[in-house]
Amino acid sequence: MLKQTLQETGEMHIVFTDCDHDSIDIERECVEAEGGRLTLCQDVTPEGIIANARDAQGLIVQYGQITEEVLAALPGLRVVSRNGVGMDTVDIEAATRHGVAVCNVPDYGTEAVSDHAIALALTVQRDITGLDRRLRQGEPGLGAAKPIFQLRGRRFGVVGAGAIGMATARKAAGLGFEVVLCDPRLTPGETTSEGWAVVSFDELLASSQVVSLHLPLTEQTHHLIDADALAAMREDAILINTARGGVVDTAALVEALSQGRLMGAGLDVLEEEPLAIDHPLTRFDRVILTPHAAFYTEESYVELKARSAQNAVDVLAGRRPRNIINPEVLAQP
Repeated sequence: MLKQTLQETGEMHIVFTDCDHDSIDIERECVEAEGGRLTLCQDVTPEGIIANARDAQGLIVQYGQITEEVLAALPGLRVVSRNGVGMDTVDIEAATRHGVAVCNVPDYGTEAVSDHAIALALTVQRDITGLDRRLRQGEPGLGAAKPIFQLRGRRFGVVGAGAIGMATARKAAGLGFEVVLCDPRLTPGETTSEGWAVVSFDELLASSQVVSLHLPLTEQTHHLIDADALAAMREDAILINTARGGVVDTAALVEALSQGRLMGAGLDVLEEEPLAIDHPLTRFDRVILTPHAAFYTEESYVELKARSAQNAVDVLAGRRPRNIINPEVLAQP
């Protein structure tokens, strides 16, 4: 059951398990406005989280793993707030059993991530980085960049029709792409209110020149893009991943690129982060790599930090947070 509220305990201590931002001033201001204190620990190991949060009622988490072990060792914990969208680092079932509310910020980066997905697609499609690099080296020709295709009339497949996927679809359509969608919540053969066709996953892979991934990482989506999926894609296709690195089998992607079975890829997320400087993906000219940066704009950065802290504060203050994954714990006596 959900443990005592702040009004009953009279105290609030929130631990930020880890953060690679320049500052936690926004989070600290939010917590201190409620009379609480915020501690930054920078240790993502279960042992480190447990040691640093023994007297904490709340956790804000960027990359730390909140497991059954962590939850069982912190009986005073009442809320875990993800500093982000994905929940694959938090054992939600275990948290619910322990009466711990789990929150995230699912929609803060909708515009930022969809902008980035489109930017990656256009950069790969037109070989922008290759053209720039070769021009700087005194090679002004187009030969190495060919083929370059216009956008209008080419098919842009969106896998995952959540807020970010739909925002990406709208932007792709505005550029002239023919948009198709697949999502387990949608039925192939349907047409969305925007006029976009819903197709099967297999049809999307086989027909799309751009395949853009907008899915959470779950047991079902882990390595969704595997060797078989890559083999089903067109040779002039581009794979875009701004979702989670584990959705793509990296080794299979390297193999497909090595064999020339894809035009290229734009990847903001990878199975191993940060990427090793000698990773095989760095060898391909038409692969664009960015360091898990799609979430960032000046606006989204502030919103993410403020809302992840506010979610934790609200639970501890006895208020319903804006975003909660397991609201049933709030209803428990």
